[in-house]
Amino acid sequence: MSDPQEPRGDAPRADEPDLDIDVVLEEPGAVAEEPEAPAPEAAEVAPPSRWHTTLRDIATGNAIISVLAVLLALLVGAIMIAFTDERVQQTSVYFFARPTDTLVAVWDSVSGAYSALFQGAIYNFRRDTFIDGIRPLTETLTFATPLIAGGLGVALAFRVGMFNIGGRGQMLIAASVAGWLAFGFDLPWGLHMLVALVGGLIGGALWAGIAGLLKARTGAHEVIVTIMLNYVAFYLVSWLLRTPGLLQAPGSSNPKTPAMKETAIFPALLGDQYNLHFGFILAVVATVIVWWILSRSSLGFKFRAVGINPNAARVAGINVKGMYVYAMLISGALLGLAGVSQVLGTVTSGFTAGIDAGIGFDAITVALLGRSTPWGTFAAGILFGAFKAGGFAMQAAEGVPIEIVLVVQSLIVLFIAAPPLVRTIFRLPDPDRRKRPTRVTPKEVVAK
Repeated sequence: MSDPQEPRGDAPRADEPDLDIDVVLEEPGAVAEEPEAPAPEAAEVAPPSRWHTTLRDIATGNAIISVLAVLLALLVGAIMIAFTDERVQQTSVYFFARPTDTLVAVWDSVSGAYSALFQGAIYNFRRDTFIDGIRPLTETLTFATPLIAGGLGVALAFRVGMFNIGGRGQMLIAASVAGWLAFGFDLPWGLHMLVALVGGLIGGALWAGIAGLLKARTGAHEVIVTIMLNYVAFYLVSWLLRTPGLLQAPGSSNPKTPAMKETAIFPALLGDQYNLHFGFILAVVATVIVWWILSRSSLGFKFRAVGINPNAARVAGINVKGMYVYAMLISGALLGLAGVSQVLGTVTSGFTAGIDAGIGFDAITVALLGRSTPWGTFAAGILFGAFKAGGFAMQAAEGVPIEIVLVVQSLIVLFIAAPPLVRTIFRLPDPDRRKRPTRVTPKEVVAK
């Protein structure tokens, strides 16, 4: 009997299945080489086509859940619109005598409301010229600009396994720094805008970096820290706005800053007749940068590894504590971009402590709807920007309460947070039932 053969480190064969990085990180050392299967006598079955695989991934993946969550929320919103319509209430009294009157009233109320939402967010067909008709779309993009930037910040933190809900504080600090640089200094055009922009990004990054540093050094939970930092930032900025010589406008007793200087304001993209400004271009650039970081860089690989399993990432030699700090710095800079776009693009006549306008919390919703992916967050930001722009038009044209739009947004989050409910309603397959790689032990050493 000869000596046992030692395991060989040959390169993997071409017919071996590829290892999923997510599975490897979740269960380090659990995936091993499967035993060889006997060669089939008949011809091999052709692999499924690319279209079949794509459709299967869409039907069982996360993208379809987000789309269906929006549709379900709009459906519930339609029910609420119908119930709050006066004509529907009047015709429902004699529903069993003349049911068509009630159905027609329901259709008129719902279609009128959503038509007004579309015309207030995308294109107004009642305008005479295309230039006037396209104005709602520019308003949607203007509202979406800070939502996209803030959503990217929250989404990136999600990918590292951190819950950054300190967007309000980071936006306030960034807006204060950018605003102070914008109205307090005289610099040439272009350079002034760049200085204010970079200052705001640094302010938001450093404010978020406090939470990342505390988590890395002391293990403090980022949720508690960022919540507390929100209050600290709000009262700090409120004090600065009420103190002469700091952020308060000279000669005024109101807690408001002076107007931003023209040299620091973001230029208009389509002319002065529209509110869309250069901040939207920065949001698009930020989306591309975040996509590159998460998908094409080694830093993004480390981020994803830490987010999936920090213990396995630590065993693999990744500095987990350092990744927490880096992630919060980048996340805070992105949320800082949202605050900068507010003071240098949208509210240039001076701002108060309410400059964040709830965007810091809406960014969480945008990131959830976008499934923490850069381009998904970009699309979700535009959708919520359309809700904001079209909600006012829906209220003015049809008398629909603006709170219904807020309810629709909340329902979107509710349905996204309950994927099994959405799959049950639409009878979608569960992706967790897919066959995972088999856990096997190394091959036994066979003695000859």
